[in-house]
Amino acid sequence: MKEKMIALIEDILNVPGGTITEDTVIGDVKEWGSLEHVAIIGELEEKLGIIIPLEDTLEITSVKELLEMGTR
Repeated sequence: MKEKMIALIEDILNVPGGTITEDTVIGDVKEWGSLEHVAIIGELEEKLGIIIPLEDTLEITSVKELLEMGTR
């Protein structure tokens, strides 16, 4: 599931495969702004059935945190 999530994130951000890893910090990715963040959360829900509560989405600062929330 983690691989699918990372691939979806890379697709939304339009970055090459392998750019995003579990250790990626969101603030370090110039393509990852607030609109992209909302798009990622929406696509995770729509395409992978992953529900992340709105209050939790605002606190996510890394891909690792996003993956942990998505695999609960």
